[in-house]
Amino acid sequence: MKDIPANTNAVPLADAGRSTFGDYIGLTKPRLNLLVVVTSAAGYYLGAPGLPDLLPMLPTVAGTALVAGGAAVLNQVYERDTDALMIRTRLRALPDGRVMHGDARVFGIALSAVGVAMLAVWANPVATLLAVATLVVYLGIYTPMKRRTSLATFVGAVPGALPPLIGWAASHGSISAGGSALFAIVFLWQIPHFMAIAWMYRDDYAKGGFPMLPVVDPGGRRAGRQAALYAGVLLPVSLLPTAVGVSGSAYLAVALLLGTALLVLSIQFAAARTDASARRLFFGSIAYLPLLWTAMIANHL
Repeated sequence: MKDIPANTNAVPLADAGRSTFGDYIGLTKPRLNLLVVVTSAAGYYLGAPGLPDLLPMLPTVAGTALVAGGAAVLNQVYERDTDALMIRTRLRALPDGRVMHGDARVFGIALSAVGVAMLAVWANPVATLLAVATLVVYLGIYTPMKRRTSLATFVGAVPGALPPLIGWAASHGSISAGGSALFAIVFLWQIPHFMAIAWMYRDDYAKGGFPMLPVVDPGGRRAGRQAALYAGVLLPVSLLPTAVGVSGSAYLAVALLLGTALLVLSIQFAAARTDASARRLFFGSIAYLPLLWTAMIANHL
């Protein structure tokens, strides 16, 4: 009997299992989900009267993360064809064919359902409804809207800003002024952050057929104006946690400093509209949010 030639392209079963597991984890966008975990936990802490109880806090944060992860999976199921056209997304598990879209859809629905159920059991109706609203707005409005208008960026900022509000509502029992301030800060922050991303990847978005502002306005004036405008509004809004008694004067000083720095970077991007100025704004916005949250938590009243 002839020897069967070894398949030099074969992958060991253990490696294949790890690869498949990694692909499914990747579908949840873990780096983005880390922001969800941090902001929902921070919102829970800031909304609690006194020190928060870890027993309900942990499943609340986990449930919020599962909802966000499920939404990310289902978004990629919808956009798998356009993802295949763009350099930055074509090697994702779905466009690359490593995960079948039917399996990913079941995975995304399961994550979302478990996340909502955890919030319903461990949190309260307000937090649960906010999580459902995240799914409805992100998947039902934002995702299909992305292919039609640049206004989708602003709609997408709504579910992006809901995790801290979910955490706040879960511990505080209602939305209130403090929760609204947290939501507003994250909502406004996303616009200069997204405008920098849209400019850096404008050619890719054009290939995918997404009418981002730098695609419909190649000169970038509108994207620059929006970045500067929202950073300008963010500066006074970021001071609200002190005004409503969430944080103290030390936070106020840090928020002024960080907000001014982000505004300067946004104005520089609006004036120059270069890849270099967009990268500076992008990295500045990444640094801004964790520093702001750290100051807010450290100076929590």
